[in-house]
Amino acid sequence: MAGSVNKVILIGNLGNDPEVKYFDDESCIANLSLATNRRYKNRAGEQIDETEWHRVVLRTGLAKVAEKYLKRGDSCYIEGRLRTRKWTDQTGNDRYTTEIIAEEMTMLGGRGDGAPAPRPAAQPSQSMPASGASGASTHPQPSGDDDLPF
Repeated sequence: MAGSVNKVILIGNLGNDPEVKYFDDESCIANLSLATNRRYKNRAGEQIDETEWHRVVLRTGLAKVAEKYLKRGDSCYIEGRLRTRKWTDQTGNDRYTTEIIAEEMTMLGGRGDGAPAPRPAAQPSQSMPASGASGASTHPQPSGDDDLPF
């Protein structure tokens, strides 16, 4: 194998509104708390629900979109990489935080009133732009239906 891969894909719901910090050069960072859920049956046949919480960091462009459009409870798709940071707490102990550095983010779901958000109809003859060609995400947009393949 010639290299390594550090890639994370999450679909979950925000636990809080995005926390955005602006800097002097007008750049900003948004921090999200994203919950993913897993449901399974244990050996006794009981239904078990597990919730895993993820720290997500969005940089300037994605951070501004998150600040403007996302709120607690919203569903979103995050694609990025893992990063573990070391820091020292107030008592002098070394602490570690693992977070997802988002490279792509797609808002999922409706407008928050139960109705799906309006989306342009896709034409069969249209092709997706090449990655990075227009800065647009190459991920297919949800059609407004809740018939997800997973």
